[in-house]
Amino acid sequence: MDHEAGLRAVLGASASLITDPQITLSYSKDQAPFAAHEAAAIVLLAKSTEEVAKAVAYANAHNIPVVPRGAGSGLSGGANATSSSLVISLEKMNKIIELDTTNLIARVEAGVINLDLDKAAEEHGLAYLPDPASRDWSTIGGNAATNAGGMCCVKYGVTSAHVRALTVVMADGQIIQLGSATKKAVTTLDLTRLMIGSEGTLGIITEIVVGLAVRPATPATIIATFPHIKNAAAAAAGIHWDLKLQVRYF
Repeated sequence: MDHEAGLRAVLGASASLITDPQITLSYSKDQAPFAAHEAAAIVLLAKSTEEVAKAVAYANAHNIPVVPRGAGSGLSGGANATSSSLVISLEKMNKIIELDTTNLIARVEAGVINLDLDKAAEEHGLAYLPDPASRDWSTIGGNAATNAGGMCCVKYGVTSAHVRALTVVMADGQIIQLGSATKKAVTTLDLTRLMIGSEGTLGIITEIVVGLAVRPATPATIIATFPHIKNAAAAAAGIHWDLKLQVRYF
């Protein structure tokens, strides 16, 4: 069956579908050096949650494996495709929908670059704190799907500590809302945390509400040497965090 034609019939003529194997190969792996991968059969450059839902519903009906993809910066092989796969790339869904400086939250599409969100928040004296090493090109959706950490996660926590709510496309194409934009939301099962870190195995995250923070003071970097690891550990434990020092371990 011609699945490209089938997807175009479902998504419309304007859908960005790629079938050239020279191009699909570039969308078929992340940064995991030894994980197997093959050029995907089709790549969809999705433009909306609804388009993702229609594509997933078609794939479900025709037993086509689906591989969601952010920027491909992961190290787990979670974005690696097979030759029969439909890769759904969220890179085009890169809008900061809302930046609420009163309630300290941002609503973003999954393809928003981590650092771009932080820069947008900085204009208001705020910050998006999770900082994976790939933050200048990794996406918020990919960060949520892998529960990315970063240099400052010991102080500020990993991605899950900052995600409030998610819009997710399930395997049958159903669109669901998880979590709440409010900081306190303790009713029913915490399915938001279940989805975070699931690497696309439970659903495709298309929109995220994250918490922002008042931007920390300019960090100071201290380099120190110690005669023994126990001395270094004692020094780290003795640091007074109320001095607003940001310590990075290299």
